[in-house]
Amino acid sequence: MPTAATETMKELLRTLPGDDVRQIMWRFAERYDLQMLVQSTRSVARGPVARLAAGGGWNDHGWSAEKNELLAHYDAAGITAAFMEPDQGGFIAGPKNLALSLMAFELAWVDGGAATGALAGFLGLSPIHEKGTPEQNAKYMALATPPKPGEDRKPWRAAFALTEPIPYVGVDTGMLSGKVRVARWKDGEEPVLHVEKRGRFITNMGFANFVTAAVDSGDPRIKGSCMVILEEGDPGTFDRGTPTKKLVHQLSSTNDPIFSLDIPASRIVGGYTVKDGVIVPNFDHSTVIEAVFKRTRVTVGIITAAKLLSAVEPVIRYQRSRFRGAEQATPGTVRYELGIQQREDALHRLVEVWATGEAAVSLGFGTARLFDELDPIERKKDELLKQQGITGARAEMKWMKMVEARALELLELETHPRGAKEEKRIAELRADETVRFALLDAQANVLCPATKLWNTGHGATVMREAVSLMGGYGITEDCPGFLGKKWMDAQLEATYEGPEAVQRRQISVTMTSPLFQALMKSWIRELRHVAALHPGTGACALASAYELWLWTYRHLEGATDADGEKLLSSPRQGVSFKLADALAWLMGPRMQIHDTVRLAEEGGAVLGEALPGTARFFADLCHVQAARAAGEVARICAELVHGYNRHPAWDEEGRRACWSATEADALEGLVSGLSGCAKEALDVADEHPDKEGPCASCKGITDFRTLRVKLDGCLTGAMLAKDRAAEAVSRVMIPEALDYPQ
Repeated sequence: MPTAATETMKELLRTLPGDDVRQIMWRFAERYDLQMLVQSTRSVARGPVARLAAGGGWNDHGWSAEKNELLAHYDAAGITAAFMEPDQGGFIAGPKNLALSLMAFELAWVDGGAATGALAGFLGLSPIHEKGTPEQNAKYMALATPPKPGEDRKPWRAAFALTEPIPYVGVDTGMLSGKVRVARWKDGEEPVLHVEKRGRFITNMGFANFVTAAVDSGDPRIKGSCMVILEEGDPGTFDRGTPTKKLVHQLSSTNDPIFSLDIPASRIVGGYTVKDGVIVPNFDHSTVIEAVFKRTRVTVGIITAAKLLSAVEPVIRYQRSRFRGAEQATPGTVRYELGIQQREDALHRLVEVWATGEAAVSLGFGTARLFDELDPIERKKDELLKQQGITGARAEMKWMKMVEARALELLELETHPRGAKEEKRIAELRADETVRFALLDAQANVLCPATKLWNTGHGATVMREAVSLMGGYGITEDCPGFLGKKWMDAQLEATYEGPEAVQRRQISVTMTSPLFQALMKSWIRELRHVAALHPGTGACALASAYELWLWTYRHLEGATDADGEKLLSSPRQGVSFKLADALAWLMGPRMQIHDTVRLAEEGGAVLGEALPGTARFFADLCHVQAARAAGEVARICAELVHGYNRHPAWDEEGRRACWSATEADALEGLVSGLSGCAKEALDVADEHPDKEGPCASCKGITDFRTLRVKLDGCLTGAMLAKDRAAEAVSRVMIPEALDYPQ
């Protein structure tokens, strides 16, 4: 008969999660094409990329011949072609957000620079893919696709030039110093444009053959801004510029280019029309960038998330072997087998790193899957608007308001008990693809910047914690898993595609959507339901944190500070940005819980007897992360609710709010316990206690205090979950050595 200890052992995580677990959690168990892409990308990452990194490829800024060989490996592995459609030479049909995110994850597991370099070409192609004309799309996708067997050509490489030179780099993507003018325009012929553009931190520029660049009009014959396609063979100057002296991401090419080129007007991304002798681009540069960054920020978040999970195995190996070789650490002793993992602190800190990594990848892959679902519906929506003759931002916004009203109706109907009439209406609304678009778009508008903000911002902080768990070894060049370099890389990733302020700004605008807030209410109900079916995941605590955030938002909408100034407004970024930070904390754990539930419900076929321990471990990580997120949200919300009120002082007005000790005693004689209700009591000599002033009143925010106390209570069991996860980490089997470089 097994002992209790033996039964407990069976419930622990046995091995580090492999592809069988990840395919279920990240929803590609049925996608053979993605499974093969993961394997081929992994072979490049842990082979050529890892060997180049270990051989010192990080030690120079330039794009060497050895680094250039990586491009051929990317081509051979199918990485380059993964962006293209099958008829363009690719092999994945339909949306590719999840595919690109999986590629980014595998490359960044070894090196973030390699991941950035491999994916930067897709960023250069994205303006053409999202908004280009059919002719532009066909031409440049074909040029960028690796040659087929028998073809004698080299693939073209793309780059994306948005940012301007220092001191303007990254200041405002709406303000451009690059200019486009009409060089020649003969009657009956296509206009020839002259482009002047200087770039800064342009990835792939060391070898790019063409660039999609953002420019503003410098000519009254061209209206507004646009994006243009520049080729290295165009007349004029195509200067790749000097390599940027980065401290990080050295396995990607980054230069500061200079362009002074003449191009045909057909190179305007998305095409143009001529009205009254003026060239009017069909899309301004902001519209193109919005379509591009709406998706590509997710893969950057994945790159940082991969670092966190890649740190787990090296840290476990280091901690366990820390004391081996000492006289007191002989084989078979606890000191020899566990090393630093004898102590709770080391295990708890590693659990926090692991939990953060799981939340980050769940958020990234969940958002990527959402975009895979959204993309085809969005294209149908665009076609519908075109058919109905709805053009212009104002007309489209009016149409969208009507669609959002139907989406809100659907969410409201799903909230309450319903009869046959309501069920019929729900079915109608669910079948309406425009309603589906509105629901997905409302989520994507928040999830995309939240992924970028939280994964790279907080992820970089937690990556520092992972490095610290390696002791002094963490900041050496030969640290297993390259953890020191990954920590440094994460600092750059936090600035890619807009620094943290850009992401906070986008969240602060999109989180105000009534449709998104209605979705949050549905998520609260959903999390309560998950808590009932899968207790111990932290779903209940997370639901309470969502409730607290929503209450705080509504309170701040109508609140003012001590000087009577409105709190929740665009200029008050100390308020709106903090709310955005709190909201970003909530996004990852929800996705993490869904992935864990998926594993628990569907993992039996591949995990067998190992499922209970694996599912329990991932549930404990969920609980740990949900508790951390709830604590952060509670702290931020409390600061915002209380922090803009002026503290009472011991002045005349403050003293009037107090009772004297004599009055309190007299009232106590009349009504027992009444003196305990006094806000403050002054002593017989009318002296006050030593503190700043009378305690602040909670008038008007008693609901907040109730929700805060409820949330604190929901943290029950979180530390027990951390203890269980820590025990599992101390016992989990790991390979004899890291499997890279190979």
